[in-house]
Amino acid sequence: MTKPIIKTVTPSDADQAVANVVLAFSADPIARWFYPDPHQYLLYLPSFVQAFAGKSFEHNSAYYVDGYMGAALWLPADVHPDENALVQLLKRSIPEENQAEIFAFMEQMDSSHPSEPHWYLPMIGVDPAQQGNGYGSALLKHSLGRCDAEGKLAYLEASSSKSVPLYRRHGFELVGTIQVRSSPPLFPMLREPRRQVMAKHQDYPSVTPIETGQLY
Repeated sequence: MTKPIIKTVTPSDADQAVANVVLAFSADPIARWFYPDPHQYLLYLPSFVQAFAGKSFEHNSAYYVDGYMGAALWLPADVHPDENALVQLLKRSIPEENQAEIFAFMEQMDSSHPSEPHWYLPMIGVDPAQQGNGYGSALLKHSLGRCDAEGKLAYLEASSSKSVPLYRRHGFELVGTIQVRSSPPLFPMLREPRRQVMAKHQDYPSVTPIETGQLY
């Protein structure tokens, strides 16, 4: 199989990356807890993606597999989702009787982030018709190299227990569970930055974690 080509999403092509994520998340437990109705999902999730992860386009930290087979929207350290846009969207699009749970869930997500500077992956997804081809792994590997080069933590939330093993293969470790009443569980995961160290009497590098101190 040909090695996937990973490119940076330009701001002018942001809508294509958003469409890719919306398609990829159509069966996602958390996304569909927010918007169980298909019409509401398709109507509002593009705006949710923009508010939650859209700053990745401004910071050239959104990546896609050539042909938009998949996309990963990363937020650099100290760059956060657009909270005001998110609040206004959720107030407008979530039934009033469900808003307390949704906002409590979002608050838990926010408070679960590590206190140290970190790269955050709010959204990564592969076109359902293209899954199983290694595109998700290629997107992760591409981005994690930057985290390692900068010596920074990487943080994400796995929205399904099925995706936890994939992230573990790329060095992430489970650090808890987020769940509010009727919500599905969400699994925060953290990855220490890695560096290549040339071991004595070896002619090849080994990969070791960089010590970063207290995480929380």
